[in-house]
Amino acid sequence: MHNRRMKTQLAGHLIVDCLIAQGVTHAFGVPGESYLAVLDGFHAYPEQIQFITCRQEGGAAFMAEAQGKLSNRPGVCFVTRGPGATNASIGIHTAYQDSTPMVLFVGDVASDTRDREAFQEVDFCSFFGPSTKGMAKRVERIDDAKRIPEYIARAFATAMNGRPGPVVLVLPEDMLTQMVTAAPLPRVDAVEAWSAPGSLRYLRELLLKSERPFVIAGGGGWTVQAAQALQRFAENWKLPVGNAFRFQDTFDNHHPLYAGDVGIGLNPKLAARIKASDLIIAIGPRLGEMTTGGYTLLTPPKTAQKLVHIHASAEELNRVFHADLAINASMSAAARSLEVLTTPPTVVWEDWSAAANADYVVNLAPQKLPGDIDMPAIIASLQKHLPDDAVLTNGAGNFASWVHRFFKHHGLVKGFKTQLAPTVGSMGYGVPAGIAASIITGRTVFTIAGDGDFLMNGQELATAVQHGGKTIIVLLNNGMYGTIRMHQEREYPTNQSGTRLQNPDFAALAQAYGYAGVRITKTAEFEPALLAALARSTGSGGMGTVIEVMLDPEVITTRGTLSAITKQAQEALLKK
Repeated sequence: MHNRRMKTQLAGHLIVDCLIAQGVTHAFGVPGESYLAVLDGFHAYPEQIQFITCRQEGGAAFMAEAQGKLSNRPGVCFVTRGPGATNASIGIHTAYQDSTPMVLFVGDVASDTRDREAFQEVDFCSFFGPSTKGMAKRVERIDDAKRIPEYIARAFATAMNGRPGPVVLVLPEDMLTQMVTAAPLPRVDAVEAWSAPGSLRYLRELLLKSERPFVIAGGGGWTVQAAQALQRFAENWKLPVGNAFRFQDTFDNHHPLYAGDVGIGLNPKLAARIKASDLIIAIGPRLGEMTTGGYTLLTPPKTAQKLVHIHASAEELNRVFHADLAINASMSAAARSLEVLTTPPTVVWEDWSAAANADYVVNLAPQKLPGDIDMPAIIASLQKHLPDDAVLTNGAGNFASWVHRFFKHHGLVKGFKTQLAPTVGSMGYGVPAGIAASIITGRTVFTIAGDGDFLMNGQELATAVQHGGKTIIVLLNNGMYGTIRMHQEREYPTNQSGTRLQNPDFAALAQAYGYAGVRITKTAEFEPALLAALARSTGSGGMGTVIEVMLDPEVITTRGTLSAITKQAQEALLKK
């Protein structure tokens, strides 16, 4: 057990001491001269906490965000002032929109040079700006070393309570070198907000009056116990459940009540079903643009459907959608309340629920697409060979839709968080997130990436090799920024600009970093390559693998081709 008694030490060491008291075992970052005293603190506690040396602050921040998703406790990242902090801002933005607990520590200029535009000086309170349109829940500067325990405990509480999110703590360089006598505060945990009994009674009344109810589950703060309670609630009431955008591990995708993921590339039949529903019970998600189909499946401020919105943050409720019933509750408390909600002998929507699942199953049947690579067959190989507790990560791009549509998560209900994906739609997330998951959990980690996406943080393979990460990365190479090219063809079908990519030899690049590198051009080559990668990743002497898949540029989505999109757009132009 960590010894929390008062002692005299460098302020930089006290920060590390406080992190250990909060249960932190790994911190991610890029070293900087502004927080050398903290780095020395990590050196002082080598058995209790590990500093993971990353190659770029954006990758480090993504790793910390992934840590927060995996643990439901704040992921920790350290960066230096100015460029370090601005590079890391992508991870803060992701943590904010994804509702992920995270604490970013920023080494800053010394107090006696502040407000002179000193070397790399930035006003971090203005830059990260906590507000409804900001990037962080809270931004604070620690000027008094004796108050370090207070600030760190508050940062952890703020990051976890209500809607989880990122907190930024700014560390003046001279403050960190002061000697201070203090003790870390005890570990803080998230406070549970419970559903009011009256609200639960009204929710039951709404259900009893409904004929076509639908549950959308997702957002931050889900635990294994909460997911299991959600499943029991759905089973008790025979409710169809869809998972919000990139929270597909919230409800078991194999379950006969599962209706599919409510996100980008939405099953058209699922979209129609949500619109036709007479009662939406949204448990956890913000109901953002991606989950609502650009605010068309649910239209603000008052939806056509009756809406029950359950969220951990009171500030989020009735902010965009005026709900018929708003319940402020954590996911754990909400799900446990719902699972004991008294059910009637029968419900009228059993056929509705069965049809929702049938639509999901039909959507798993692939369309015929050109080229020598059959992506649904590749996802089937992943489904067959990856263990149930494997972590799947991705960044942003059309390439991710193959996993979103065709891979079926057991997820949290089986005891593990298995999906790390940015609802903010940030490219470059999947590779560092997967590396963090591998280092922290030791589980099998699979990442799907695009060629443009990979090159944003592919340098973090060096971090993986240095710290024992052994991920399996399938890199789809189609020689372009595919998502943007798709939109370009829809809007400007006669012009191509800025979307073509001249790529390196990705297999050779992976080998240069210390990963195995394989290139495949035919579907039949994938399964042997995957099995070899899985075997290679096991054991203390194992290594990660990049499997470069040469994908026909025509295969632009899971449903159609680039030429078809171009033709449709050109025909539309001729009609104008």
